[in-house]
Amino acid sequence: MKLPGYEQAVVPERKITAYLLSLTHRDGRSKAIFFMRFGFTINEWQTLANALLLHAATHEIVSLEQTPFGVNYVIEGPLATPDGRAPHVRVVWFIATGEQTPYLATAYPLKGVRND
Repeated sequence: MKLPGYEQAVVPERKITAYLLSLTHRDGRSKAIFFMRFGFTINEWQTLANALLLHAATHEIVSLEQTPFGVNYVIEGPLATPDGRAPHVRVVWFIATGEQTPYLATAYPLKGVRND
């Protein structure tokens, strides 16, 4: 099953620039180091946003978690990158209760997979 409404999925600029590609964010630093290894940069944050949207359109949901506020959808698989490599990542999307638009929650390397 694909992410419901993936065609309208939203990747907020701040989620990329202040978190996933931020070397100063406490939780995002390790993610930034990972994504930057594959050619993503904060100056061209849209490249990572577009790769994450393509990831949602290409791969199936592997699990979902109902929360008091909505549903988290987990998608795993290779991510298209600027340097041509395809590291395996886990991307979590959130759809709030009563809404239909998925928003990026987080993305990180998939454990147990070599991502050279």
